Amino acid sequence: MAGELTREKCRFSPSRLVSVVLLLCVAAGLPASSQEKKFDRGLAKRMLHDVENDLKQNYYDPSFHGVDITARFKEAEDKINHAPSMNYALADIAAALDALNDSHTFFTPPPRPYVHSYGIRIQAIGNTDCFVTAVRPGGDAAQKGVRPGDQVISVNGYGATRQNLWKINYLYGALRPQPGLRLVLRSPEGNERQVDVSAQVRETKRIVDWSDLFGMLLQPQLQRRGFVEYGNKAIVYKLSSFMINPREGEEILDRIRTHDAVILDLRDNPGGYVDAMKELLSGFFDQKVKVADRQGRRNLKPEFTKPRPHQTFNGKLIVLVNSGSASAAEVFARVVQLEKRGTVVGDRSSGSVMESRHYPHVSGAIVLDAYGSSITEADMIMSDGKSLEHVGVMPDERLIPMPSDLAAGRDPVLARAAELIALRLTPEDAGKLFPIEWSKEMDKD
Repeated sequence: MAGELTREKCRFSPSRLVSVVLLLCVAAGLPASSQEKKFDRGLAKRMLHDVENDLKQNYYDPSFHGVDITARFKEAEDKINHAPSMNYALADIAAALDALNDSHTFFTPPPRPYVHSYGIRIQAIGNTDCFVTAVRPGGDAAQKGVRPGDQVISVNGYGATRQNLWKINYLYGALRPQPGLRLVLRSPEGNERQVDVSAQVRETKRIVDWSDLFGMLLQPQLQRRGFVEYGNKAIVYKLSSFMINPREGEEILDRIRTHDAVILDLRDNPGGYVDAMKELLSGFFDQKVKVADRQGRRNLKPEFTKPRPHQTFNGKLIVLVNSGSASAAEVFARVVQLEKRGTVVGDRSSGSVMESRHYPHVSGAIVLDAYGSSITEADMIMSDGKSLEHVGVMPDERLIPMPSDLAAGRDPVLARAAELIALRLTPEDAGKLFPIEWSKEMDKD
């Protein structure tokens, strides 16, 4: 079953940071006023109790970091008793888990039978600020002059910072989707303006089984992936996630091995399967390497790479990360750093590194309400004795794009990585290598 497969496979599953972005794009819905004909308070309470049981039975720290979990869930139930709509009740369930401040412990609300998109992508860049990095062509945001490079000052009155951007996405994407967003923006030239951006909504089929659900959750609204080769001298490989099977990992390594140098672009990579990450990582070492120790309720074995005799890439390695690099992508980059195997370039990564499993639930007989929880089952302690959670990976060379770079479509980070392997690539040309591909879902009749 799809649910069981997910329980077994999704260690280093996508963090809350990126999962909420996926939910923002494909699993949201209409606001309560037009979506909810009847608020099923009993269903909301069943969801709450299921999530509470998942947490109490499986969370890696049985003391819950000193948080009174029973009291938190009792408070959530009291709020659900007075919630005006299901959207508010879903937010109450999510808030019960938020007290743990754990990147991989969160509530996955039921997807609605709608595709819902605001047509923009907002990303944290640097220590504090957030910027528009992509705008859907032809969408309301584009028509109203929202452009890459605009700094996002606030969203619906909430200040947008690196620290709380995930909460904004989670609230307005997954828990309480809106007809639109009120943005306060600052242009690269320094001019501030207010823009009201309308969401685009399109009805889709009703979710009736787990294969439908996971197909929606794992289909990003926009993506960059692929590779560009420069003869045998170098290859630039953009890996959008570690949601790949071992064979795909081997195919990536087979292509990389024929080159003298590789730039592995893990920017905006949300993580994925631990086995996929280890498979790829193993291809860069000719000996067994410890990935991390695992601290949980039980005695857990550490993670190691597997030696790959005669199949190791020994050339130069550059790894790119940014604030959207999470979970397995961060672990990959940090192992490369600690083992002095290559150079990490870009912005500080997400700091969303725990090991979790997804616990799926369904309610109903004919029409299913599918929901679930992601529960952290282990903290990952790197070989230097430190955790990356809330810390992230600081690149060997920290380099971030300026607002003017975003506006002009330049990629100075990739250009610098190319320079490190003696490859001539301008920021303008680097920005054209992996163009954004927006999902065609909104374009369907």
